[in-house]
Amino acid sequence: MITIPHKTKQFLVLLIKLLIVGGAFYFIYNQLANNDKLDWQKFIVLFQKNQSIGGIAFILLLSVLNRFFEILKWQNLVEFIHKISLGEATKQVLGALTAGLFTPNGVGEYAGKALFFDKSNTKKVIFLNLICNGIQMILTVIFGIFGLLYFNAKYNVITSKTVVLLFGFLILLFIVLFSVKKITIKGYSIEKLIHKINEIPKSIHQKNIFLGICRYLVFSHQYYFLFLAFDVDLPYFTLISTISSVYFLASSLPTFQFLDFAVKGSVAVYFFGILGVNEWIVIFISTLMWFLNVVLPVIIGTYYVLNFKILSKVEGDKTQ
Repeated sequence: MITIPHKTKQFLVLLIKLLIVGGAFYFIYNQLANNDKLDWQKFIVLFQKNQSIGGIAFILLLSVLNRFFEILKWQNLVEFIHKISLGEATKQVLGALTAGLFTPNGVGEYAGKALFFDKSNTKKVIFLNLICNGIQMILTVIFGIFGLLYFNAKYNVITSKTVVLLFGFLILLFIVLFSVKKITIKGYSIEKLIHKINEIPKSIHQKNIFLGICRYLVFSHQYYFLFLAFDVDLPYFTLISTISSVYFLASSLPTFQFLDFAVKGSVAVYFFGILGVNEWIVIFISTLMWFLNVVLPVIIGTYYVLNFKILSKVEGDKTQ
């Protein structure tokens, strides 16, 4: 086995940190500075017209709450391994978010969080992160389906026959998954996954679902209030159903964290275009949502990445 000298290892760790942080800031700058669809002059005019310190503070508060609920979710789930402080949970969530910025669907976030724990807990940490993200996805699907049904009932985007076929396909998929749950692929099966999920106390699952709902309500309503700030005057349920539809469909598409706003923006342009909302407003709001809920946490997360230290065996044993 090849042994890497301590100084070389330190240099490689520092290089990786600088690449992550440098790459994060490059992609953020590139997306904001070179996006031809962002009309900054229109934004400045509208901002000067509707500027409100209270309104800005409220939107920023929703961003803080959005990430705060995510941190509480992670702190709650990690309790299955051992208790961690709110500060430690914050470090792990924001640091992992920064590390996962360039990976498809934030896969790097799983590895990022695992690095904060002893190697013996790696599989557990990855599994808990899967549960953390999984419940958010399930909630997005549930709210999204109801949003799509409401939106479609009003604007008839797809026919009733197509809706019936889609629901029929989903029911068939659940039946197939249930019937093959004992089939094992490389040591894994749906039955084994369910057993692993059931090993986690119900109280942790219940709190995870509650915090997931809180987080969903926060970021969906942040989207809603931004539309109000841009003088989009539409009924509450119409806007909320459209927002939930956009999040549902956009979350179903494979993408990178740093392109998240572009994907959501593209889906949003189509749906809000049906409502008669200007394309530049939709793109600006999607970009603002990305900036407030991804860019700002990543900027804070760079501090934790730069100060990250590989967990030693001794430190790892103390957490057991």
